[in-house]
Amino acid sequence: MEDLQIVELYWERDPQAIVRSKEKYGIYCFTVANHILGSWEDSEECVNDTWFHAWKRMPPHKPSVLRMFLAKITRRLAFNRFKAYTAQKRGGGEVPLVLDELAECVGDETDVEDVFLAKELGESVRKFVAALPSREGDVFVRRYFFTEPVGEIAKSYGLTPNHVSVILSRTREKLKKQLKKEGFLDES
Repeated sequence: MEDLQIVELYWERDPQAIVRSKEKYGIYCFTVANHILGSWEDSEECVNDTWFHAWKRMPPHKPSVLRMFLAKITRRLAFNRFKAYTAQKRGGGEVPLVLDELAECVGDETDVEDVFLAKELGESVRKFVAALPSREGDVFVRRYFFTEPVGEIAKSYGLTPNHVSVILSRTREKLKKQLKKEGFLDES
């Protein structure tokens, strides 16, 4: 079933919308959640919550790219769950690594998650990523939006993890320069 048809089912308040979403994007959303949470059970719960939140948001939203709409919901839910779990203890996994890597772009004095989610900064980062060459942009998004491990990204491109790390390092440096140029960072 095409995305627009599934969205129409949501708008018609037809429960088949959830069934069709699960069929088409269940594994994808699970992968997004699991990259962040690293737990089968938590990821399953997160994906189930995704369908509920999609049901609540359509209408009024009418996404043109259902896959990304659902991925954003799943990602937000997974990060919220991750933050709740790590409020009491600092955990391992990809999320702390990703946030530490991005800290070099936004500075030490700033809470990385708050800044990265700020509307103006988010728009600047989106424009930056859109202007990148295709592979570089995809690697950046897979690492910093979907928190995919470097090894998985490398495998999908037939690269070494070190090569992917170099791509990410150079891209972060470009982002840092861009953010300085736009006034998001001090010139220091």
